Amino acid sequence: MIGIVDYGAGNLTSVVRAFQYLGASPLVSDQPRDLEEAERLVFPGVGHALAAMENLHRLGWSDFLRRFAETGRPLLGICLGSQILLERSEEGPTECLGLVRGVVRAFPSDLGLKIPQIGWNTVDFLPHPVFDGLDPRWSYYFVHGYYTEVTVPSQRLGSTQYGITFTSALGRDNIVAVQFHPEKSGKAGLRLLKQFLDWRP
Repeated sequence: MIGIVDYGAGNLTSVVRAFQYLGASPLVSDQPRDLEEAERLVFPGVGHALAAMENLHRLGWSDFLRRFAETGRPLLGICLGSQILLERSEEGPTECLGLVRGVVRAFPSDLGLKIPQIGWNTVDFLPHPVFDGLDPRWSYYFVHGYYTEVTVPSQRLGSTQYGITFTSALGRDNIVAVQFHPEKSGKAGLRLLKQFLDWRP
């Protein structure tokens, strides 16, 4: 069973539909106890980091996510869910889960580009089972005004250009996360999600 964490940070319908399209039967819950037996976990999210962390603490998800990560079962973070995996965010500022070393920073205001980044962009992936075989010409859908900056080079799994070069895919061990929305990224995103379903860390 694949579990999807519902902590009040965004519409989960597109995530559920993407996994259903791939033949999975995801279970969405706002109660950690319902996902204790999940074989793998998806941690999505949109919105503000501070509000999201407050919800995670209030609902008991913070400790659950840390415990789940220690089990070795696959964990996928999406968008805000990827940012919250890091140690802290400038948005708030906010102390985050600390499952991946690094910080979340606001895009500089002097890039001459629209902030937040909203739209399609490419990702330069490094070798990883979840990203293997993805065509470098494929684009993915981004919506974000903050970006992740990992401090351990081996935990940087992909990068994207938007005025600056930022980390758009990251992870360690049984954790992988992406800044973009694979569930809204057409065949490229579905391929990535399928490879997450097949991944055995």
